[in-house]
Amino acid sequence: MVSRRDFFLGAGAIGAAVATSAVSRVAMAALPEPVLQASADTQPPLQPNSGRPYNPVVTLNGWTLPWRMNNGVKEFHLVAEPVVRELAPGYKAHLWGYNGQSPGPTIEVVEGDRVRIFVTNKLPEHTSIHWHGQRLPNGMDGVAGLTQPAIPVGKTFVYEFVARRPGTFMYHPHADEMVQMAMGMMGFWVTHPKEHHPLISEVDRDYCFLLSAYDIEPGAYTPKIMQMLDFNLWTFNSRVFPGIDPLVARQGERVRLRVGNLTMTNHPIHLHGHEFEVTGTDGGPTPVGSRWPEVTADVAVGQMRQLEFIADEEGDWALHCHKSHHTMNAMGHDVPTLVGVDHRDMTRKIAKLVPDYMVMGERGMADMAEMQMPLPDNTVPMMTGDGPFGSVEMGGMFTMLKVRKEQAAGDYRDPGWFKHPAGTVAYEWKGALASPSRSHDGGGQSMPLKQPLEAPVEVQVRKPGGHAGH
Repeated sequence: MVSRRDFFLGAGAIGAAVATSAVSRVAMAALPEPVLQASADTQPPLQPNSGRPYNPVVTLNGWTLPWRMNNGVKEFHLVAEPVVRELAPGYKAHLWGYNGQSPGPTIEVVEGDRVRIFVTNKLPEHTSIHWHGQRLPNGMDGVAGLTQPAIPVGKTFVYEFVARRPGTFMYHPHADEMVQMAMGMMGFWVTHPKEHHPLISEVDRDYCFLLSAYDIEPGAYTPKIMQMLDFNLWTFNSRVFPGIDPLVARQGERVRLRVGNLTMTNHPIHLHGHEFEVTGTDGGPTPVGSRWPEVTADVAVGQMRQLEFIADEEGDWALHCHKSHHTMNAMGHDVPTLVGVDHRDMTRKIAKLVPDYMVMGERGMADMAEMQMPLPDNTVPMMTGDGPFGSVEMGGMFTMLKVRKEQAAGDYRDPGWFKHPAGTVAYEWKGALASPSRSHDGGGQSMPLKQPLEAPVEVQVRKPGGHAGH
């Protein structure tokens, strides 16, 4: 029989994830109690109560996994299992995740910590965990079949390694990856520097969230795992607007955003009202000379970007993906474009058969937000969210940065809507208007035709009936 000490020394020497069936009963009895989370609200930062001190992160609509110290080793317990995730108030999805939520809890350690993670598999199939971006022994890398056996159903494996470099990382399965990641299995990992680092600034607020996408038909609960590109739900930490909490800051604070992308496409993350610098990737902190001011950072598939800025402008500032379809919910992709179509005659004929029939879309899609029409069970409006001046007409990957003078340090509560100083809000002009300057209707040519056309030619374009995807 192998003692607990000899087992862990052996695991470290071999450098492979090992099933706890190889451990003595005493070691099994000492397995850390798994901590579960039922709420999808943003939880306050978890202040370290043991080990080296650090400034903890806040996971947007998420939480940090507690640990225990065992003879100088930080021990965590992840449980891979089916979960019910609330994507927005009243809208739920049947996903797979960790410890009751998808994404799983954020893991926070300090550079140089020896970390031991117990992973219990309560899924209906085998799994593994890959520690995305980490420097570690090859046998702890989590690729099922290549660096370790897959974790069978009902079994617990142990990963153990030293957190060798500071930075922002992710974790996700590397077993039946297409299915398991499409079902929501992912999480964040933050390794804080053990001492002052010349490329890592001290910040007042440190936020992190993952980008994920799902294809869930209105009224359904489970994602279509075979989907490759045509998703209809784009999320920050498996939440869609208006269910995403705001990020808050006191005016003048230095703020860090850690954004990881585990979707199937890139996302240009855009912040209003401020300029930021990309100060880190999952490869580590960026050299100071490589940084420049930006308002949009593209986060490619499998990447992390660390953005930092001074929150020096008061207000409620939008933070969103700049792909416009990614700020919509439950969007039908086969709806034809009706902008500019005159269907009054058709409407009169249909109304004789369907008295409540009404046409939407000929003026644009804002009607979708205004009409408040009944929806199928378990879905969310495509365009929604009520702000202080009316409908925000957003969804998906959209939230706000709320900056206030009076926000107390360490206070993450929503301060409510910004009270604009007099004269600082756009307003309707009621005076006389001069005729506006316009571009010439015909445009111009850099190389005029040698034989000009005798009469103008108007091109009629017919939109195809199908939809080829994005």
